[in-house]
Amino acid sequence: MDMDATYFFVGIKGTGMSSLALILHDKGCKVMGSDIDKYTFTQRGLEQAEIKILPFNADNIKPGMIIVAGNAFNDDQEEIARAKEMGLKVMRYPEVVEMIIEETTSIGVAGAHGKTSTTGLLAHVMSGVSPTSYLVGDGSGKGTPDARFFVFEADEYRRHFVAYHPDYTIMTNIDFDHPDYFTGIDDVCDAFETLARQTKKGIFAWGEDKNLRKLNANVPIYYYGTEDDDDFVAKNIKRTTTGSSFDVYFHDQFLGNFETHLFGEHNVLNTLAVIAVSYFEKIDLGKVKQELLTFKGVKRRFTEKTVADMVIIDDYAHHPHEIRATLDAARQQYPNKKLIAVFQPHTFTRTIALMDDFAKSLNIADQVYLTDIFGSIRENSGNVSSADLGKKITKGGEVLKLDNMSPLLDYHDAVVIFMGAGDIQKYERVYEQLLSELSLNKN
Repeated sequence: MDMDATYFFVGIKGTGMSSLALILHDKGCKVMGSDIDKYTFTQRGLEQAEIKILPFNADNIKPGMIIVAGNAFNDDQEEIARAKEMGLKVMRYPEVVEMIIEETTSIGVAGAHGKTSTTGLLAHVMSGVSPTSYLVGDGSGKGTPDARFFVFEADEYRRHFVAYHPDYTIMTNIDFDHPDYFTGIDDVCDAFETLARQTKKGIFAWGEDKNLRKLNANVPIYYYGTEDDDDFVAKNIKRTTTGSSFDVYFHDQFLGNFETHLFGEHNVLNTLAVIAVSYFEKIDLGKVKQELLTFKGVKRRFTEKTVADMVIIDDYAHHPHEIRATLDAARQQYPNKKLIAVFQPHTFTRTIALMDDFAKSLNIADQVYLTDIFGSIRENSGNVSSADLGKKITKGGEVLKLDNMSPLLDYHDAVVIFMGAGDIQKYERVYEQLLSELSLNKN
């Protein structure tokens, strides 16, 4: 790290970018950046660290800066273009992450789904037992000057993670997502294979994923799961309204009974992956047990609150498998309440490619509402609408508008789950306000 330079982050509010900015700041680097004015859930951490956030403007770029360019921005973005004109060093996000990987015992977490939750859990456990830096996709990051471990999320989109050479990699699953980039499942498998071959000590992969079972690597692959042919196995799983407990075996060796206050089968698997890494790094599993009990989850992954007589859950789920996992977790925690799903489809290409799967997953809820499709920087229109998806949903499918959220007011003593990776939270805020006003008027 260059301690004399100012690291200027273009797109500093991006989930990975804000985490990385916090890591460099904690390591003693000078950090600032730019982004849109609109409030995002990642900016609170930056504000608390007193990291300056400016609106995009070429004049922000000054001599002596090193530019960290967010993955969403091309070289023609005004600040990046100005930096290149001035001959300043421009680094891409993955290059900066790789610099930190080289300094520590690094553990990357990759997968189409579950990587943020697993990275957050692993970071929490490792921080409790040893100095740890981490980079989580919910916008949280921490740089510890003499860190033994570096835990980071490794994103497959546009093959960003092929910049990385970690000591260990956890692979939660392989699935076809990002249809605007990957040509199909074989293309996704090829990307994961590249990361596997660049991993230096060992890979921990979910054993029930047929694509992960085909992986080739130059280091041992340990499979974790619930089947007898896995290396790390969770047995005697008990799921209640307070969480899950299970026994863990490495081959025939009993490693102990572990408990988590997280919900859903996917969180049992994520916890198992963390236990497997800890075992190989010879971390006291008694301490791991304690740390698991104090983990509360990551931002925008099953975050819940109660307003009036309703439970409101906020979740980043934007793929059919993630929706299914979120609804499974809600059923475990609230077996006797009605589940109402409010889903904002994210990107037109994904909605077209996976429409039937979206309908199937959403139909697990008792009632389904949709919002209009949220585009992206790369695509803001397409030949599909939320109404098209709504027609395939048997449990409702009405498209809500921001200025009329009243259909949700028909429900009482139930659970509303807002899901999506766009700006679904603005719909949630309007609904919360309506609920609050209603309960005030009643009183």
